[in-house]
Amino acid sequence: MNTKDIIQLPTASLAYLGDAVLEVMVRELLVLDGRGDIHERALEYVTAVSQSAASDLIMDDFTDEELSIFKRGRNSTHTAPKSATRAQYSRATGLECVFAYLHLSGQQERMQKLFQKAFVK
Repeated sequence: MNTKDIIQLPTASLAYLGDAVLEVMVRELLVLDGRGDIHERALEYVTAVSQSAASDLIMDDFTDEELSIFKRGRNSTHTAPKSATRAQYSRATGLECVFAYLHLSGQQERMQKLFQKAFVK
């Protein structure tokens, strides 16, 4: 799939896939780390609040195309769960869209670089 086709996908679809991509990356990180309760620790990474904070850490590193996808995803949400503000949920959705885009376009190295900066403590 080329980048033009990926960009045309609905933001809800990108966010859905991006959520799964981030979940796998977090699980891999935690399994390889081998410390503590993996499920409990995963919650530190996969909530809208933590993904929103992560997006703040890497937004300045986004390429123009990544920033465009982030903004499209961020601006597509109109609700939020009780555990996050609407702004946090919107930024988390934008982040998920970026990770889906990188995954679908085969940019694994770029995805890992952004993940490391955003999530690895």
